[in-house]
Amino acid sequence: MTAGNNGASRPEDDDPFGYLYADGQAAGAQAPGQGGYGYPGPAAQPGVPRTSYNQVRAVGERQYGQQQGGYGYPPQQGYGQQPAQQYTRPNPQYAAPETYPGGGPTGQPPAQGGHGGGPGRGGPNTRALLIAAVAVVAVVLIGIGAALLTGDDGDKDDKKDEAASSQGPAGEVEESKKPEKEKPKETPKPVELPKQDAATLTLGGPATVDSSIEGAQGGNGAYVTGFNHVGSSVTWRADMKHKGEYRLAVRYAVPAKDADATLTVNGKANSQPIGLKNFIKSSDPEWEKNWQTTWAPVTLRPGPNEIKISCETGNQCEVILDWVEVTQATS
Repeated sequence: MTAGNNGASRPEDDDPFGYLYADGQAAGAQAPGQGGYGYPGPAAQPGVPRTSYNQVRAVGERQYGQQQGGYGYPPQQGYGQQPAQQYTRPNPQYAAPETYPGGGPTGQPPAQGGHGGGPGRGGPNTRALLIAAVAVVAVVLIGIGAALLTGDDGDKDDKKDEAASSQGPAGEVEESKKPEKEKPKETPKPVELPKQDAATLTLGGPATVDSSIEGAQGGNGAYVTGFNHVGSSVTWRADMKHKGEYRLAVRYAVPAKDADATLTVNGKANSQPIGLKNFIKSSDPEWEKNWQTTWAPVTLRPGPNEIKISCETGNQCEVILDWVEVTQATS
């Protein structure tokens, strides 16, 4: 196929660049005469080669990063910008570089930068990248140091575990001892002191046992009566664990009047008689309505102690006796 018109107007037979070559020019191929850069020329006519829509520009003529107008049209001017220099080449058509005297013009390298050909912005920030790289290296070094330290502690812990496990069978864990609870301090029990029914004591003189009067706390309601005669007595052998000062308590009844008796401890008579008075201030002479309690201080020794209550000359002994008991002396 040769450049120019071969008598057919089919696209596959066209060579839009035929005018650039010597054989094409010899065949009569000419550069398109109309239409700007990117604009179509006139409609194809019979016998005329079709104009290519892709216009060729010499190397180096196009400036990158600038707004371009149509071929032969000035670029659009933005607000606040200096008007761009008009393209003043006389021939609006592109030509091959060899058609210019001395060869094609040397094009300037495309300028880096933003829109409008200004100084470059948005390029890589080398300082920030350098700082980030240093930070990454520092983090890696810190992580390695921490791993080494942790590994040493882990080895020590493993050795401790091995030492502990070597003391017993494998897989057997010794249960830690639970702290022993402190036992509550036991409150000392009070010393049991002797108590005995009067009816079970050793009787002397005309004293006798009876149970006809109600209200006695002795076994089967028994009590000692006939005590209002000189020589009547009851003797009690009380076993003590400790020596000390105690009280001898006596439960009795009187016919609404005062009475008394002689108290003898381990063969020694007290200087003061034991009072068997009408402490409840009763005016009813009935015996069962006059049960009451009295006490007298005594000094006892460890082991058996002989305590005797008797009606002696000078005593008013019209009483009946229910029980006797040793109690603690209060300060």
